[in-house]
Amino acid sequence: MIRTDLAMERREMHPQEIPGVRSHEITVGDARIIRIEIETEEGAQALQKPAGQYITIELPALNELGAFSEDVLVSIKNEISRLLPREGLILTCGLGNTQITPDALGPKTASYILATRHIAGDFAQTLGLSSLRPAAVIAPGVLGQTGIETGEILAGIVQKVGPAAVIVVDALASRRIERLGKTVQISNTGIVPGAGVGNHRQEISEAVLGVPVISIGVPTVVDAATLASDLAGRDIVSQGEPMMVTPRDIDTLIEHAARLISHSINCALHPDMPPEDLLTLAG
Repeated sequence: MIRTDLAMERREMHPQEIPGVRSHEITVGDARIIRIEIETEEGAQALQKPAGQYITIELPALNELGAFSEDVLVSIKNEISRLLPREGLILTCGLGNTQITPDALGPKTASYILATRHIAGDFAQTLGLSSLRPAAVIAPGVLGQTGIETGEILAGIVQKVGPAAVIVVDALASRRIERLGKTVQISNTGIVPGAGVGNHRQEISEAVLGVPVISIGVPTVVDAATLASDLAGRDIVSQGEPMMVTPRDIDTLIEHAARLISHSINCALHPDMPPEDLLTLAG
C-alpha cells in the first residue's frame, strides 16, 4: 500500500486524465507550484482525498536555506492569502508532538506565529500596531499527552473565540525521500492528524468545526514499506511493525520549515506590515 499525504503524489499514480480533477502548474523563481482541484466525488475516490483545492509548492531543500528565498516566501504567502477570508480572527493550530522531532513541525511553527488578538484599541494604536489583524495561536499537544482529541480541543476554542477560519500546521508523509523538506502542501479541505503515519485521529475540517480550515504541511517522513515498494517497482507488504524513514538532519529541516511557514502565515495575516518587522515581532 502506497502511503502519502500529498495530493500531487496521488495524482502521479494516475497517468491518465481523471474526471473531476483539474491540475495546473506554474513556476515562480525558485518555486514550482502545482495546483490540483478535486471537483467531484469520482475524483475524490480516485485520489483518495476529499474534494477541494490542493496547492503543492516545491522549493530548495529547507535544510539548505540560510535565509528565506523571496520567491518561495511570496509564493506560500500568496497561496495562503487566497484561501483565507478577508476579515476576522484567524486561529493557527500547530499539530504534533514536540518530543518526536519529525512530528514537531506544528508546535515549532506555532511558537513563531504572531498572536495579536489581545492587542486592540488604544493599546494597539499606542504600540503602532493598529493595522494588525486579530490572530490567535495554540499548540494543543497530542492525545497521549492530554487525554483529549485535538479536534475536541479545537471545537471548544472555535466555539468560544469565534474565528473566521482555522489554519492547521502538521508534518506529512511523502512516498519519496527526495521530497522530504522540499515540499509544502496547502489545502482548504482540513486534515486528519496522524494519517501519514497510520495513526488516524479525529478529522479537523469545516464540516466538523463550522469554519473554513486551511491545512499546511511539509513531508518529514516516508513509510518504509512505501519506500521499498517504490524502489522495487512493486507492492511490498511490511512483515512487522510499521516503520518510518526520516532524514538524519531532521532537526535542521524542522527548524527551517517552521520559520518559513510561520513567516509566510504572519505575512499573509498582516500584509500591511513589512516582513522584516514581522520577523522581529514574532521572534
